[in-house]
Amino acid sequence: MVSQKKLDSPDREKSITLALKKGFLKKFYLEIYQKYSSILLNTHSDGIALELGSGCGFVKTVIPEIVTSDVIYYSSVDKIVDATSMPFEDKKLKAIFMLNVLHHVSNSTAAFHEFSRCMTNGGKIFIVDQYPGIPARWIYKFAHHEPFNEYSQNWDFDSVGPLSGANGALAWIIFYRDREKFEKLYPELKIRKIEVHSPLRYWLAGGLKKCSLLPGSFFYIATLLDRVLIKIWPGFGSFVDIEIEKIDQIEEGKK
Repeated sequence: MVSQKKLDSPDREKSITLALKKGFLKKFYLEIYQKYSSILLNTHSDGIALELGSGCGFVKTVIPEIVTSDVIYYSSVDKIVDATSMPFEDKKLKAIFMLNVLHHVSNSTAAFHEFSRCMTNGGKIFIVDQYPGIPARWIYKFAHHEPFNEYSQNWDFDSVGPLSGANGALAWIIFYRDREKFEKLYPELKIRKIEVHSPLRYWLAGGLKKCSLLPGSFFYIATLLDRVLIKIWPGFGSFVDIEIEKIDQIEEGKK
């Protein structure tokens, strides 16, 4: 298991950068960044596109204008940003992207209030996070270095560190178990799409470890297998995409 001190240290930058150069994992990330691009093409508002928790990612190779950020310093990020206290004026962001970040936000209640404040009407929030399908639930719960507690009655949790503090079940808790609560708390944040995907590909890529079970040339075969598995059994996934749109409630009420 990875120690808390190592997880929360910017010194992880070199090892993560090397992991992301793996052909298989790099293609997995590129696919998600292409989803970012698609979201932006369909976001009809002005403002800044922001990625939270960018770490050592390479999103700028796909979307050069995006502002990258993290809660700790990495040489590749543009800004240090805490999701619960955003350094942006009201209605300045047209998009917020989060890849494997939400489950690290210890006060997600405050974070979504901040997202709403900073987001322009018509702006989008796009979250890619862990989903406790089969076999992912058992991997996240017993073989993963981050905490996973699907029985937590609260969205928030004690923060022991920016990366070591986590609840891997958080996206499922908020958008599946407690979806009605989310919709009541944030009526201006409309959930437009929820899609479960990738039962096996991330694990075959070896995650953020240097090793990989398959070379990059097998990515497309693994992708076809994942899509077949999801069609047969929709709950058989390891990740979930959540697309949210900020709406003008006054204009929405007139429709």
